[in-house]
Amino acid sequence: MIRGGLFRIIYFWKNITVMSCFSGDPNFCAECGTILPLPGPKDTVTCVRCNFSVSVRDFAGHVITSSIVFNPVESSSIARESEDSELKGPVIDKRCSRCNKEGMVYHTRQMRSADEGQTVFYTCIHCRYQEKEDS
Repeated sequence: MIRGGLFRIIYFWKNITVMSCFSGDPNFCAECGTILPLPGPKDTVTCVRCNFSVSVRDFAGHVITSSIVFNPVESSSIARESEDSELKGPVIDKRCSRCNKEGMVYHTRQMRSADEGQTVFYTCIHCRYQEKEDS
């Protein structure tokens, strides 16, 4: 008697149609939300993550476009490095030990092991004298 009941439950599960969890853009898997691959020669598109399949007919009439936008060369990091890169950064009220004027630009680097402090590099905005401080 228990065996028959168990078989009926399994049979009942096989007759249930599984509905998807998500709905929306057809470019995304309706089951897990992953971006679907482009349709190929097969009749279905299968999600690479959860193996959920969608009929290729669901993509009929959809146009896929893409564009690439390049940043102008003037705003790229290569163009900025060629300029006076040592005077870029935050300016603080620190007195230069060479010219005795206020105003130095600084940047930090982790030069030693991770459990020690970082090294602070200062550059005077007036005479470009450089100092370093281990913090």
